[in-house]
Order: sequence, then structure tokens, then C-alpha cells
Amino acid sequence: MARFDKSSTKRPKQNAAVAAARGPKRSTAPSIEDTMFFPRLRRHAKWMFVFLAVALGGGFVIFGVGAGGTGVGDILRGGGQSSGVPSISSATKKTEKNPKDVQAWRDLSLALQTDGKTDAAITAQKQVVALAPKDSDALRELAGLYVAQATAKQQQAQNLQVVTAYTGGAAQTFPGQLTSASNQSLLDDKIGAAVNNQASTEVQKLAIEAQTATSDAVASYKKIAKLHPNDPNVQLELAQGAQQAGDTATAIAAYSKFLKLAPDDPTAAIVKTQLKQLKQSSSTSG
Repeated sequence: MARFDKSSTKRPKQNAAVAAARGPKRSTAPSIEDTMFFPRLRRHAKWMFVFLAVALGGGFVIFGVGAGGTGVGDILRGGGQSSGVPSISSATKKTEKNPKDVQAWRDLSLALQTDGKTDAAITAQKQVVALAPKDSDALRELAGLYVAQATAKQQQAQNLQVVTAYTGGAAQTFPGQLTSASNQSLLDDKIGAAVNNQASTEVQKLAIEAQTATSDAVASYKKIAKLHPNDPNVQLELAQGAQQAGDTATAIAAYSKFLKLAPDDPTAAIVKTQLKQLKQSSSTSG
């Protein structure tokens, strides 16, 4: 065990004259504005704010996020062609030749996933489930795709909020511009308001799409639970998906059944905590 060395050299005391020359210490307490993320970033690190806006905004173009088109990311992924994964074109031809070929739809879904086309992969995977409704693996794959879709929509919404906060969402002052005592512009920022309104509409749209995808994932887990009513892992997946979707009633029921099926599971303690919190929130809101 390391011990403190009392014989170590002590720091010399600071000369009083030097300390006086330096003047009184400045207050280290942050102002209210300094505690806010975006104002602090604009005031103290404008170059970093510009970098975030350009980087995030450029990501939409470079990787084709939210545009539905082809970006550099699509080129780097190689159009779905990788080792052991069929190409999108060949899998599509198989589904067109035989629309009831389950494996052909599986291959198409996998190829689209590999190429980063989650929305299209969901469409293909839904065909797999339609042709094999009792295939729990196909349902679990579909649920996972819905979760991935919801996560992507949420990330797009967050990125858009960051970009908007710099490009139009935050009022900025310029030399000679009339401002109040709190340094707020006294003139209407019509451009900023227009950018805010457009971004707000898009963010709401993405939020609705994310919520819909999460609900679809829960619906898939419910189907799996019907196929395997005594599988605790399925109940746990259903509970977690329902909790994320805000379906408190389903989450409580699934967590309760999980504890009944697997009371000695290592995660039981965590599940009990989650269940307690959900019941409390449910009673408060209800």
C-alpha cells in the first residue's frame, strides 16, 4: 500500500506582493447563460458549434440519411454484396419469379439490411412473416428491424434539432442591431422563425414515425409471446419493447409474467425494480 511521504519537499509560500499584484480572484460561479448548452457553446466555442452543424448536416447528404437516395455510405456498403449475402437484384428476381418463396424474401430482407435500407428490409420481412406466420425467428427479426427503424428516426430528429439550433433556431445579434438589456434582439427574426417552424414539423414527423415503429415492434413481440407463452425471454423482450413504446399496461403484464416464469433469474432483481417504477408511474398518471 502506498504511503504518504512526510519528508517530501513542501511548496514554498507565495510571496504576498506577487499575490497582491495578481489582483482579487474572479468568481468561479457560472452565469445562468453559461449553464445552458447551446448558448455556452456559441459564446465560448463558436468554431466547435460550426463544426457540429456542418458535420451533422453533411451526414444527411454523405450517408443519404432521411433522403431515400444513394449516398457515399451506400457506395461503401457495396450495394448489399458481401461475403455470403445475396445481392438485392438477384434476391428481387427470385421473389418476382416465385412470390411465395419464403427463402427468397428472407434473402431480400437480409440483402437490404446489409445495404442499410431498413425501411425496405421491413417490407421484405413482412412478406416472410405473412408466408410463415408461426415462425418466431422471422417475427423476432421483424421486431428487431422495427426497433432499428425507431432508433434511426429518433437519431435523425436529434441531429435536426442540433443543426437547427445553430442555423436558425437560436437568435443571434449583429453589430448595430437593437438589443435589450439581456442582449436579446428587439427585431423579429423571421428567417429564424421559418427555419424553426419547418424543423419543428419535420421533428414531429420523425417522432411519430419512431413511435409507430416501436408500436409495431411490440405487436411482433406479442405474436411471439402467443407462440411461446412459457418462454421467459420472450416476456422480457415484450416488456422492454412495450416500456419503450410507452405501453405501460403491456410492460407491467409482461414483466410480471417473466418473474412468475423465472423468479430466480439473475435479472429478476432489476425486473422487480422496473416493475415497481412502472406501477408507481401508472398509479400517478391514472
